[in-house]
Amino acid sequence: MMKHKTIPIFVPHMGCPNDCSFCNQRKITGHSETVTPQKADEIINDSLKTVPKGANVEIGFFGGSFTGIEKELQRQLLSVAYGYVKEGSVTSVRLSTRPDYIDAETVSMLKAYGVTTVELGAQSMDNRVLAANHRGHTSQDTVRASELIISGGLKLGLQMMTGLFEDTVEKSRETAKQIIDLTPSCVRIYPTLVLKGTYLAKLYEAGKYVPQSLEEAVVLCAGLKQMFDQNNIAVIRMGLMSSDNIRPENDVVAGPYHPAFGELVQSELNFCRLKEAVHQDCLIAVNPRSLSAFVGNNKANIKKMKQLGYTIKFVQDETVLPQKFKLVTGKAAEHAS
Repeated sequence: MMKHKTIPIFVPHMGCPNDCSFCNQRKITGHSETVTPQKADEIINDSLKTVPKGANVEIGFFGGSFTGIEKELQRQLLSVAYGYVKEGSVTSVRLSTRPDYIDAETVSMLKAYGVTTVELGAQSMDNRVLAANHRGHTSQDTVRASELIISGGLKLGLQMMTGLFEDTVEKSRETAKQIIDLTPSCVRIYPTLVLKGTYLAKLYEAGKYVPQSLEEAVVLCAGLKQMFDQNNIAVIRMGLMSSDNIRPENDVVAGPYHPAFGELVQSELNFCRLKEAVHQDCLIAVNPRSLSAFVGNNKANIKKMKQLGYTIKFVQDETVLPQKFKLVTGKAAEHAS
């Protein structure tokens, strides 16, 4: 399988006039410098030196609202990236932006500079939740922008958040349903964290906002991922990336932060599958690459199955596909144990 590598270039808070309730862009991206075309070129060139031969490489402009920055700077940054596409060392370019900063002219420009995927920070499809969190756009803006991106021949990515101020489990599920209707190629799911220096931190300290617990976020995101999986929409990230600037002891005031949040979600999904399939004590064969996600954090899935009355043990089997499992019972189980 060809390896995939994304070279991230962060444009922190450039082009974004809003101060969303949850947002402290410099903390989220870990970057605060204004990105110049020269700096972008340096990042790409240095990153390409570490890319495995034959890897599928893309350049991603993340962290801000790319299409909201000054047009000439957009073109300069895209021109740098497109130069690597034309020479063949990079296959594609992607970027993230706000739904209200997309129009037909912008889509045409992005396509002309080799952009293949545009991700929109939808966050919620509930207008009351968007307003309560000072997003500055509506769900209708997300629908309009999504349609423009797809009709313009680009791939659409959508980002949603769970546990926002005035959000509920039901509203998050409804957001997922509406995102599915927009037929994106990929989605990202971010449980809301309370970061220092944000409006949400003030609400939390005043007792007006209660963040999700880690368990609540994991269970909800597992259900959301299942919805997207069933509709063949790739979930490419769940939870903020681990970094020196996003740590509970550093900048996270409260909220469901975990450095391996995505694996916790996959583990929860695996537990649901095991619960349906296991009706007696048994061995379970899994691919070595999937072992930790089946066992669970601190052997959580083994313990939860024990509470249901079943003793299970996992064995590694290279012939089982990743994220699949095979029950080993009877004489085969006795032999394997």
